[in-house]
Amino acid sequence: MSELGFVRNESARQLRAGTSRTLAYVMLDAGNPFFTDVAQGIEDAAEGADLTVVLCNSANRADRERAHLALLEQQRVQGVLVTPVDPDSPELDELARRGTPLVIVDRRRTDDSFCSVAVDDVLGGRLAVEHLLDRGHTRVAVVGGPDNLGQVRDRLKGAREAWAEAGRPADTLLHLPTPALDVAAGREAGDRLAGLSSARRPTAAFCLNDLVALGLLQQAIGSGTRVPEQLAIVGYDDIDFAAAAAVPLTSVRQPRQELGARAAALVLDEATGTGHTHQQVLFTPELIARQSTRS
Repeated sequence: MSELGFVRNESARQLRAGTSRTLAYVMLDAGNPFFTDVAQGIEDAAEGADLTVVLCNSANRADRERAHLALLEQQRVQGVLVTPVDPDSPELDELARRGTPLVIVDRRRTDDSFCSVAVDDVLGGRLAVEHLLDRGHTRVAVVGGPDNLGQVRDRLKGAREAWAEAGRPADTLLHLPTPALDVAAGREAGDRLAGLSSARRPTAAFCLNDLVALGLLQQAIGSGTRVPEQLAIVGYDDIDFAAAAAVPLTSVRQPRQELGARAAALVLDEATGTGHTHQQVLFTPELIARQSTRS
């Protein structure tokens, strides 16, 4: 058959079987290496099951997410993995109710109506701030947003809990929200910090992801601020660029590829198994100390 140039009609097979040989991952931000690392874990697991993976990017927009989910349902993918704008969105419930296996990635639901795989971001926020407290910092900025993201709220919550438990005044932990979690937002936040009076200016910053931290580091180096002597910086995610930064970045590590692989295993179990039970998997983060917070 191969000598004749035969190519199997996958669309016809799909119609007979009722599903395709694909999984789909709707990521929140294709420009963030965290999500491409998660996608790598999903692809590795899918390859072992002889499946391919379709990648979609919502760009943190609910309308794009809805459009992707509708198209994927029409394409009859075997399962959908999604890092949603809102994990409690009714569109997700409807998709699952109509029979599409679904796993939430890097988010947690308020119920257990389908599987989720996430990292304990409250603990991650605590680890970052406890690390800075251990190094003697008494004025810290928490940099990142927007507040509609569950990870932002959870990491900020953990930071505030650690600060309060250390007996520090609430007004010495400054929250500096940003419109996005990217390098440009980090640079702009650095300009804002530099504009504060010396009495109010933090000596350390906990950035809610590594891209923001890298932007802040760029601004600090460009303005002549010494890192970590004048400004210590902690990021979050521990993407590969963190260790390769001009000043290697302390970061809270998330097991990115493990997140993706576990999520893929769960959606495949639901798609192919008869005794599937929904699971809410929560990984533990780890602080990786590097030169950006060196004492």
